[in-house]
Amino acid sequence: METYYKILVFIHIFSAILGMGPGFVLTRIAKSAKTMTELRHAYSIRHRLHSYVMIGGTLLLVTGLLMGFINPSLFHRFWYVASLLLFLIGLAFGPFVLSPRSKPIKALLETHKGEEIPEEYERLSKELFHYEQIINLLFLIIIALMVLKP
Repeated sequence: METYYKILVFIHIFSAILGMGPGFVLTRIAKSAKTMTELRHAYSIRHRLHSYVMIGGTLLLVTGLLMGFINPSLFHRFWYVASLLLFLIGLAFGPFVLSPRSKPIKALLETHKGEEIPEEYERLSKELFHYEQIINLLFLIIIALMVLKP
């Protein structure tokens, strides 16, 4: 069972790199665009990177829970429970906070004519990026809890 647990830890750490790493740069990619062509390309890149975030995030949750079931004492540790709760909050942000704020941006990218980025995008993206930064902060706290295990 110890070998199985070590394999889960390895997959868990690898998943954190795979899932969280790209997540930290998603906002920056779109902020660098200067024209609508660049902005559309940036959102295309964001979409492709989001696949890694989803796969890594799913593996993180599954391996984290499996480690908890193998070692139930983890469910009594602050760092583990707090990390799990923060992670679930971060997951909930996707469909309940980010998705509703992304849809108007996607529509704007599909319908806007011309190369100048409209002011409406600036307003919409500012709100979206604010929530993405909150999620990034949550994930940084989770990483600190995992490393420090206070």
